[in-house]
Amino acid sequence: MSMSTPDARQDDKFVAMVRAKAEVGLPLSDYAPRSELKVPAHSIEKARFPVIDYHNHLDSCDPNDVLCVMDSCGIEKVVNITMKTGQEALEVFDRFHRTAPSRFHSIAWMDWAGVERKDFIQISLDRLERMVEHGACGLKLWKDLGLTIRDSSGALLRIDDERLAPIFDKAAELHIPVMFHTADPDAFFAPIDRFNERYEELAAHPDWSFSGSPVSKALLLQQRDRVIARHPKTTFVCAHLAEGSENLSYVASLLDRNPNLFVDISARISELGRQPYTAREFVLKYADRILFGADLLPSVEMYRLYFRFLETADEYFEYPSHASRQGRWNIYGIFLPDDTLRKIYRENAVKLLNPGAR
Repeated sequence: MSMSTPDARQDDKFVAMVRAKAEVGLPLSDYAPRSELKVPAHSIEKARFPVIDYHNHLDSCDPNDVLCVMDSCGIEKVVNITMKTGQEALEVFDRFHRTAPSRFHSIAWMDWAGVERKDFIQISLDRLERMVEHGACGLKLWKDLGLTIRDSSGALLRIDDERLAPIFDKAAELHIPVMFHTADPDAFFAPIDRFNERYEELAAHPDWSFSGSPVSKALLLQQRDRVIARHPKTTFVCAHLAEGSENLSYVASLLDRNPNLFVDISARISELGRQPYTAREFVLKYADRILFGADLLPSVEMYRLYFRFLETADEYFEYPSHASRQGRWNIYGIFLPDDTLRKIYRENAVKLLNPGAR
């Protein structure tokens, strides 16, 4: 017969009490732990220097509402990358440019309507000229190129298809940059399983996943990188740190090989902030080629988190994101010096908005 001591019985009662108080069977999606760290925290209400947000999408916004947020945070200008094409795009341009012509700029969206036509390239050149005449300061090619756009034969249109070369040459002639958003984070191309670090985000949005895609992320980036190298007279901007924020040595190599390339940090401080030593070293080295961008609907809280990341040495705080967080981690500030902040916040964007300043 086993005998339990009074102390052992007391321990069993304590364990049972703790288990009774715990939320047993809590769904992972409801788990929202609060950090118990007691570390310095700073609220940066306005950026240290005027800011140009070079990457945002304002089509659904009221320009006056956006201006209120901008004034509250020290945002000098916002570049709206419209997701409209044709006449709808021109109407969006007009709505923002009329409201505050010195504070809103617009980047056109590549229009693939008629891609199966033999004269598609000439149509595209004409469209681009019309957009630029109407105030477009750039052209964006989205991730559908290489993944879903098909030519007249039904084959996927490669990013580096030589038939597209005149479009990149035309951009150089018009002195406007071409922005690429090619592929997505690495996790979006991995299986949605227990090893995927963005499992919750992808489980909530399975349509964001490219797991099982016939085209790999590596191949897509190789195609895009080939275009940048082929067109040295064209200025390119690779959004989201060239989709290499998980591997900054790759982004560094890409910048080293292509002096005609800029990258923006939009929607990627979640990645930079969890590797603060590597990120700070990278940003300091390539400060002349990095653009500030948010890619999140303007809000005071969102911009202030960006400023906190760039300006402070704060530890373990939340990053700005869409409705669903990108992963179960927090970020650390990289406390950039003033000369670097000036370049990233404003000066690099000015070079692209005013080609004569380059």
